[in-house]
Amino acid sequence: MMDRDDKRRYFIVGSVIMEVVTPLFRTRLERDYTSKGLTALQAFLNTQPVIHILFHLRHRNAQCCVDGQNCYNHPSLPLIYCQWKRLYTEKPGLALHDCHCKFTANPVQLEDLDITLSSLILLNCNNLTPAEDDAVQGLRQYKNDYLSHNTTGGISHTEYNSLWKDLTNFVLQLDPCKQDDLIRIERRPLDEALCNSYTLNLLDLHKKLDEMDNSIQGIRSDIQGQNAYMQEILLYIRKDGCSCQCGNSEQQNKDHTNNKQYTLGQDVFKFHHQISHTSEICNRSQGGVTDMVMMDDGRLVICLPLRNRLLICNKDGSQVDSIDVQGIPYRVTAVNNSTVAVTLEWSWCIEMYDINNKLKLKSISSPVMLWGLRGITTINNKLVVSGENCLLIIDYQTGEVVQTIHTDCVPGMLHGSGDRIYYCDNYYYNTKLYWYSYTNDRHHTLTLPSPPKSMTTLQDGSLYVMCVDGPVQHVSSDGKHYKPVTTKGLQKLKYIAYNKMQRQLVTMNMDQNIINVFYEI
Repeated sequence: MMDRDDKRRYFIVGSVIMEVVTPLFRTRLERDYTSKGLTALQAFLNTQPVIHILFHLRHRNAQCCVDGQNCYNHPSLPLIYCQWKRLYTEKPGLALHDCHCKFTANPVQLEDLDITLSSLILLNCNNLTPAEDDAVQGLRQYKNDYLSHNTTGGISHTEYNSLWKDLTNFVLQLDPCKQDDLIRIERRPLDEALCNSYTLNLLDLHKKLDEMDNSIQGIRSDIQGQNAYMQEILLYIRKDGCSCQCGNSEQQNKDHTNNKQYTLGQDVFKFHHQISHTSEICNRSQGGVTDMVMMDDGRLVICLPLRNRLLICNKDGSQVDSIDVQGIPYRVTAVNNSTVAVTLEWSWCIEMYDINNKLKLKSISSPVMLWGLRGITTINNKLVVSGENCLLIIDYQTGEVVQTIHTDCVPGMLHGSGDRIYYCDNYYYNTKLYWYSYTNDRHHTLTLPSPPKSMTTLQDGSLYVMCVDGPVQHVSSDGKHYKPVTTKGLQKLKYIAYNKMQRQLVTMNMDQNIINVFYEI
């Protein structure tokens, strides 16, 4: 039987790969292409050298009409079929022409790249130093050796002792500032739900699924230990859909995930527990709560405006901490696993905080931002805030407004998901839900029974939309249909937020100052 300590060690290593290494690879890739004057991953993938290299990592015995002297055959094809289809689409009318020139890059975002694909691009298409190259290769190899091919879901004490030192050295080689993140992750207790979620993402499913299935189907007696764990994972995969992220980019932008599609209005969640900090979370006249977000590791960050404070706690209410804010925190969004961005009431400023070290990282000020109460979200590794009849896309590293998207209303609450920015009218008389799609550069609307005031995206790409009057509306992923949610406890809500990594929903009701946590059924 697998030891619980073995599983916790697996969880610790998996957390480092998912929460530290994967974002590091994406950031390093972005830094490289932005230094070349490119503003998006799609533009980078469409450059001649990159598409040529990646084409030959997928195709054998092909002679390109462009730069034919540099064509080559790999003894193996490291870029697998579903990864190639994720990155590129064949242009119409060139089916008989076997060259990279007949392909064009899909509108993929950095967030679409897992550690395997991002490391493959880094190692083959970017100018890494020898030390960076060693670190990327080492981290990728450790992910494969200890996680992707590990169907036991555990790491022994002996393996862990040798692994952890090398793992941390590789991470710090790429970013010395990640020391505190590594310490925090190494100390965390086992979270079963998050561990299972990471396992599904880290297993090499596209190669192992059939092998696991055949092995399990052949077992007729009492299944214990390793095989029992394999069966649990397989059943979970068969139920909720394979998470290897195969398929074309257009479909993934539509569905956001490969998980099962929910029936509108069905009971997706079940109430699990409540969190109450009566000394901190109180009514509006005494401080109140104006917004909250669940981080990928399950921590909650809560805005307490009249206390000029951000409250930080685990999803079970433990380990309560706070950050004092110079101003009135109003809305909050997660930037990465350790950083949040906060808008302030009656201010043109965005404040960014490191919630691990309780430090203010920077303040971004722009007079084109909407003065007063406004929402904030993230998309494509950028911040989005409201402007006067527009959405402002801000590079939080430079503080510059890199794009202005004009709207037909003054955007209030904002929510970014996939290639879309959802928003509602700042004035609560407009019953339309709006969203802007990067895929077709268009705005879309859906008229609801009551004015929307907040929204969050679920695992299948559908939305829960909280309205001024009446129940939460469950809106389909294509934005064309909706149905009221009848789940007990999801009525008369003040705030609502879902985290895909945790597969959990957090809410606060209008008539009580208690945070409710719902687990996905």
